[in-house]
Amino acid sequence: MNGTIVLKMLLLVGALNTVSLASTADQLVVVVHKDNPINELTRSQLIDLYMGKYVAFPDGRRAQPIDIDNDSKLKEQFYLELVGMPLNRVNAYWSRVRFSGNARPPIQQGNQQAALQFLATTDSAITYIFASNITDDVKVVYQFDE
Repeated sequence: MNGTIVLKMLLLVGALNTVSLASTADQLVVVVHKDNPINELTRSQLIDLYMGKYVAFPDGRRAQPIDIDNDSKLKEQFYLELVGMPLNRVNAYWSRVRFSGNARPPIQQGNQQAALQFLATTDSAITYIFASNITDDVKVVYQFDE
């Protein structure tokens, strides 16, 4: 009987570790080009960049935010975690701002790989991806809490 309980506990611990690893791999992170001098951004700074208030990193260098256009689940998760707004409200916000001519929305890329390719050749670019897609060409500057 004790052997069965121990085996069940080991299986449970293994299952929990697998769930933990899977959720870490799907954690949302914000990345920049590996040579970008910025090492960390605050949530407030990200909001300013992604909502068009600022067009530069804190050091004054131009910033080019990238949105993942064809993955609405990822984009929705990003904006919910960043500003607490569903995608339809973010889109409505950008429609108003674009009409006023005061700011430009982030550049659209079709998927995470396209965004990473753009970022690899553009040191001013910044984007969000799942942690499982981090490459040697990028540097994580912000991690969302799980």
